[in-house]
Amino acid sequence: MENKRIRIFDTTLRDGEQAPGASLNPEEKIRIAKQLARLGVDTIEPGFPISSPGDFHAVQQISRELQTVEICGFARSIKADIDAAVRATQDAAQRRLHLFLSSSDIHLDFQLRKSRQQVVEMARTMVAYAKSRVDRIEFSPMDATRTGEEFLFEVLEAVIAEGATILNIPDTVGYAMPEEYGRMFRRVREGVRGGENVEYSAHCHNDLGLAVANSLSAIAAGVTHVEVTVNGVGERAGNCSLEELVMAIETRKETMGVETGIVTQEIFNTSRMISRIMHFPIAFNKPIVGRNAFQHEAGIHQDGLLKNRNTYEIMDPEKLGIPRSMIILGKHSGRHALKHRVTQFGIDLNTEELEELYIRFKAKADEQKVVTDDQLMELVGSTADGQKEAYTLVQMQVVSSSDRSRMASVTIRNNQTGEEHIYSATGDGPIEAIVNSLKQAIPMPVEFSDMELQSLSTGEKATGEAEVTITVNGQMYKNSSIDQDVLLAVAKAFVSACNQAVRVQKTAVLTKSATS
Repeated sequence: MENKRIRIFDTTLRDGEQAPGASLNPEEKIRIAKQLARLGVDTIEPGFPISSPGDFHAVQQISRELQTVEICGFARSIKADIDAAVRATQDAAQRRLHLFLSSSDIHLDFQLRKSRQQVVEMARTMVAYAKSRVDRIEFSPMDATRTGEEFLFEVLEAVIAEGATILNIPDTVGYAMPEEYGRMFRRVREGVRGGENVEYSAHCHNDLGLAVANSLSAIAAGVTHVEVTVNGVGERAGNCSLEELVMAIETRKETMGVETGIVTQEIFNTSRMISRIMHFPIAFNKPIVGRNAFQHEAGIHQDGLLKNRNTYEIMDPEKLGIPRSMIILGKHSGRHALKHRVTQFGIDLNTEELEELYIRFKAKADEQKVVTDDQLMELVGSTADGQKEAYTLVQMQVVSSSDRSRMASVTIRNNQTGEEHIYSATGDGPIEAIVNSLKQAIPMPVEFSDMELQSLSTGEKATGEAEVTITVNGQMYKNSSIDQDVLLAVAKAFVSACNQAVRVQKTAVLTKSATS
């Protein structure tokens, strides 16, 4: 039997942007919306048109440029809001209006200060007004999961009678349990007059960590639209996470009997884009897109993964657009993982050399959390004669100033020739100056693609870890380094990534020569 299609409604640019500090300008919204379209979402809610001229412009421009995705205009149950949403989305090839109005007693008493009957009349009048302007109308009784069933039914019957086509029953404050939320949809579908003639959407917040579970429960109850945000960003603890929901469905779709239209290869790129633009870091242990989601340090796990990935991974990170780097070398790692990593560098060690390296590695691993690739190669070099990296950072100086360009000077040793050269450059920031200096030393078209900085300890003697990603001829290389000087950590990680690119290209040339 064919799987039922679940429509992914992305509200990163509206509800997600309401997270404190996540504000976006119109250009950033347009850029993100284009990526969401590449990701394959069905509906984009680009903002709140009445809230500001910038939001109105962003919604309007996205409506004009993205003709293959449904655009949703968001509005309170107020004529001015509806008019703004209609104007902002008028150029969309496909559109809906999303009206909301509080329904719980606590919201009515303390926020709206209106009676239940006044709320029903507002809902009825404004849905009818919106329906005269746009055919697809979504209505949300805000705080539905804390609204009594009798009054909730009354509100929903009123909006259905006036032409609402999609009922969104939101768990606005993340209060519901999965079994409660699923049961609510079943009760509405069975007990509300006209409920069998409309579509249903779920919108869950994550205050109790149940947003994804509640959304899956809603799907099991017949919901066909789920409202999500990338990385789960949003008010308070956030919204249902797009990547978590989609991959739960993708991984268990045969059991659930449902599927989405999401292009999973774009998940990682989209997640990183949102994180960077909103300046919201992703937790290391965040499912699907977190740094540790597909990385393993325990020796038992590493051994199993090297024999068969399915032993400890239920998803293939490469199908999500995540670069493969499953083995992290730390004090829990074993000989199999160590040998695997060294072999990746094109280095073959005999049994005696591997055992010597393992002893040195364990001593180093006890000193710090992980052993970075540049440190590993130093250990290899001291274990096996002649096993050296192509380039070594000998010395670095950086001059910073608050009123002029920063300047960096680096001394690089070419280990093939033994020669040392000094390179200097400037940049708007110290990292840019360092990278511009180092690029001069590497005879390859190196592009600085990405960087992450993490503090590994606290206090005056804190160390920092820099993870640098570069691109050479379209191929990505990533490496990390640890140092008390974070700028030096960046420089060492950059050089290590370049050395990795050199090794890969050298191995490719040798392999080609051997087979030709």
